Amino acid sequence: MKCPFCAFRETKVLDSRMTESGDVVRRRRECLSCEHRFTTYERVEEIPLAVIKKDGTREPFDRNKLLNGLLRATIKRHVPRETLENLVSDIESELRNQFKYEVSSQTIGEMVLKRLRKIDKVAYVRFASVYREFKDIKEFTQELNRLQKGKKG
Repeated sequence: MKCPFCAFRETKVLDSRMTESGDVVRRRRECLSCEHRFTTYERVEEIPLAVIKKDGTREPFDRNKLLNGLLRATIKRHVPRETLENLVSDIESELRNQFKYEVSSQTIGEMVLKRLRKIDKVAYVRFASVYREFKDIKEFTQELNRLQKGKKG
């Protein structure tokens, strides 16, 4: 491991721990030359997952983009960030466990809505209004009625 301070190529590991999710090893290191300490994160290299957008274009799956959408949907709601991060991790794990290399944005959106509905109904409606692109108030009202009756959208 190359030291980020002096570029020396030898370091010693002072501490290693698994993160809470269990998929990353956090290592605290010290440079044998300059004695600066730094942290590295080690994870299994995964096959890239591509998202097929509505217009047919493809882009790499970006968990931060998904998390940011959830954060916008839960503004001023009492939903802990950790809950949203776990939701994103759950979706990403499910997609990777299906061994698919490409997934439609529609599939991801439906996965989010299914989980978000159980967490916070207001956030669900906010996310659905952007994701489903309601064309008028009638479509929006129909979704609210389905939610109120407990039906899937």
